[in-house]
Amino acid sequence: MLRLRLTGYAVAQLFLSIVMIVLFVLWVVGGALVVVWVGLVILAGVVPTTRWIANLHRTMAADTLEVTLPSPYRPLPPEGFFAQARTVLADPMTWRDLLWLLVAPFVGITVSLVVIILLLGVVTGFIWWFVTPPLMQARARFDRMLLCYSRTEKLEQRVQELTETRADLVDHSAAELRRLERDLHDGAQARLVALSMSLGMAEAAFDTEDPEQARQLVRDARATTSAAIGDLRSVVRGIHPPVLADRGLAGAVAALALDMAIPVTVDARLPGRPPAPVESAVYFGVAECLANLGKHSGARNGWITLRWHDGLLQAVVGDDGRGGADPGAGTGMLGVMRRLAAFDGTLSVSSPAGGPTIITLEVPCDLSSPKTTPSSGPA
Repeated sequence: MLRLRLTGYAVAQLFLSIVMIVLFVLWVVGGALVVVWVGLVILAGVVPTTRWIANLHRTMAADTLEVTLPSPYRPLPPEGFFAQARTVLADPMTWRDLLWLLVAPFVGITVSLVVIILLLGVVTGFIWWFVTPPLMQARARFDRMLLCYSRTEKLEQRVQELTETRADLVDHSAAELRRLERDLHDGAQARLVALSMSLGMAEAAFDTEDPEQARQLVRDARATTSAAIGDLRSVVRGIHPPVLADRGLAGAVAALALDMAIPVTVDARLPGRPPAPVESAVYFGVAECLANLGKHSGARNGWITLRWHDGLLQAVVGDDGRGGADPGAGTGMLGVMRRLAAFDGTLSVSSPAGGPTIITLEVPCDLSSPKTTPSSGPA
């Protein structure tokens, strides 16, 4: 029954309010003693406990209001106490939890006692029947107001994320243009200059009636032309690989796995094709992961899985190497993060010492009708 369940929440919140008062005191003590390191130990226990109790109240509020209230905390980095501590301190919800911890016990004790006392009385039971739902809903709205971001706050955060993503994408695009310029200048352009010189010398050789030298210069020019075409193809593959356009993401990833020096198993099950920009971003992300696998992991085997479910494209690249991968140690993985962030995608790394290393790329997207047959099996 709804009213009995809400009364059960009231009882739970009454006891939790006492715990929350103790937690707030520990917050104050830990903050005061943080300069002598004892405070860090206290806060290391208080913060996760506060979040656990706050999540309990979010769950009760969501059930009371019949809405969904997801956990609003920023994701913690996989490793490193101080990195996690910085993330927690920079999270605005941490300080909103603290404000809620200061105010909520008094609200909780008051509302809970009213509901419980009304239930215990013979005459007041009639009042309890009618008062409990709106009273507990008011308490749930109070928790939602402090423990969850409002629609306006979510929009502001989204605008900030898009601003940062756009700036990163502009920087990444500028770097890509500079790379293409260098590749064209140092590769194809240099070879075309050599080609022009060879043809000019061949023309001069014909004028001096030295056909053998002219034929040799033309042969050299042909070789230079082939090399220039190869350089141009390499540049084009760096922009959008032809195998990606021809065979789709599953086939292109399988081709990457075939080029690896160690066995890499590919299990790709996609019911369609992602949009071309998303496909390209995930392809280059997987390519960067495989490059790092080959250079640094010391692995004997690797694996790749491609899945799409409920509007989320997921690519997982794993290996049985030594582990200890740090996505922030180089520019390659940061570039992948920027690529994915442009599509609201994420990259997460799990790489404990001793392995295995598992890198997960996720991008929300829809799939079109399949143009290629999904592949599954060892590559």
